[in-house]
Amino acid sequence: MAIQEKSDSRPRPVLMIPLRRCGSHALRLRLNNSPEFYSPYPLHIIDFMPLLPQYGDLANDENYFRLLVDVIGLQSVSMVKWKDIVFDPAELFEVLRDEPRSVHRILWELLLRAGEQHQARVVMDKSLDSVRYADELMALFPDMLFLNVVRDPRAQVASMNKAIIHDYDSRLNALTWCEAHALAKNVVEKWPDRVLTIRYEDFLADQETVLRRICTFFGIAFLPQMLDVSHSAEAQQISRMSALWESNCFAPIMANKDKFLSQLRLDEIDAIESICGEWMDLYGYERMTKAATHLSSSMLEEAKAVSKMKRTEAWVRLKENNFKDFILRRFRADYLNSLATRTI
Repeated sequence: MAIQEKSDSRPRPVLMIPLRRCGSHALRLRLNNSPEFYSPYPLHIIDFMPLLPQYGDLANDENYFRLLVDVIGLQSVSMVKWKDIVFDPAELFEVLRDEPRSVHRILWELLLRAGEQHQARVVMDKSLDSVRYADELMALFPDMLFLNVVRDPRAQVASMNKAIIHDYDSRLNALTWCEAHALAKNVVEKWPDRVLTIRYEDFLADQETVLRRICTFFGIAFLPQMLDVSHSAEAQQISRMSALWESNCFAPIMANKDKFLSQLRLDEIDAIESICGEWMDLYGYERMTKAATHLSSSMLEEAKAVSKMKRTEAWVRLKENNFKDFILRRFRADYLNSLATRTI
């Protein structure tokens, strides 16, 4: 299914959905080898959303300008910078002042301009959690497309368990997985022609076939160099920045799809399959256990408390093991905290 012709010269907006640690960087970095496509490191605007109420009525010019400046600031504190582009808040405000006012409109103006600078026909935001804002995004950009990336929940939860951005508990992360895919299902049901769903395991098995499907959906040409991520400067850069991204400069390894077997206990696998079983059936993932885990509210509250403690410990380990990763992540977190506590 190819995209429809656009009515203007701006790049076509695409949002990847619905949940991080699905292999999204592997896809983004390969697609970025096309001159027709551009997807910078995501800003993950979901982390900014709790701050929105403090900006008040966005019809007020001062409030909206402050929001615009702060979103540009979020881009400037990103772990991976967008190269060769600088945004002028005053100029952007004049361009956007008479359009529908929204944090998403600001973010996408930055993305579209970055894409235009790269002469791309398609611009993708890899902020997968923004699936939560699909209704507003479609109202702002009726030509938006969605790339829905599904990964075996056992493998994805095992990966999530190691990431500070998620919980340190398989049950909690399995619940998050289900919530994200329920949101994605809503998008598929509302706009079926605008969504391409792929399984990450199918990409591992046959990169070319899956990338060709994606390119056809986006309306761009497949290029053989998409299959070789080793010459991607960004892939090399981010692989050195964080342990979570170390594998992004190498070809995918099919055997890694079952890596969760050595990362999760059997009771964790049972819990994941109990929580995500219906979704696993839908997407063709075979269960390994009887899926007999039953969760109580007290168990989940205890899991949240333990996860919070483990996250604190993880920050300490990160500082000890990779001070660059730690400082860059803290710099962004401190920026968001400074906006939350600003008094004037």
